[in-house]
Amino acid sequence: MAIRNIREIGDPVLNKVSKEIKEVDKRILTLIEDMLDTMYEANGVGLAAPQVGILKRLVVIDVSEEGNEPIILINPEILETDGEQTGDEGCLSVPGKVGTVTRPNYVKVKAYNEKMEEFIVEGTELLARALCHEIDHLNGELYVDKAEGELRSSLITEEVDS
Repeated sequence: MAIRNIREIGDPVLNKVSKEIKEVDKRILTLIEDMLDTMYEANGVGLAAPQVGILKRLVVIDVSEEGNEPIILINPEILETDGEQTGDEGCLSVPGKVGTVTRPNYVKVKAYNEKMEEFIVEGTELLARALCHEIDHLNGELYVDKAEGELRSSLITEEVDS
């Protein structure tokens, strides 16, 4: 569809709480396609609507092997977390930087798909990290606020880049 501009740290839209999606219409379906195209073009594993300037509770994530379907989450809500993992995290809205962030190692999330059907997704490790990171975006939070110590250059990193 279309590649959208990714908003970067300092843009006020990244610090605002997103609004719930009440219905999925053609505009939301187009936004989902555009967000997937934008995420893949930027080599990210996740993207939240605020990162493309839209204050809607919508997230796309793809941490899978090639050929698997991406996860589309409308109005996601974390139901349960467990354990702990600490590792480097990056963000398409904070280009060229990574920081050490502690997140749950297991996350259970309730969300809706493009047909507004409720579903549950459970993830560990990278998926758990991506779910938490992207849902934070919907609440106006960036990983830099949770990073332990200084951000570092991400010239060589294979961690979450959403």
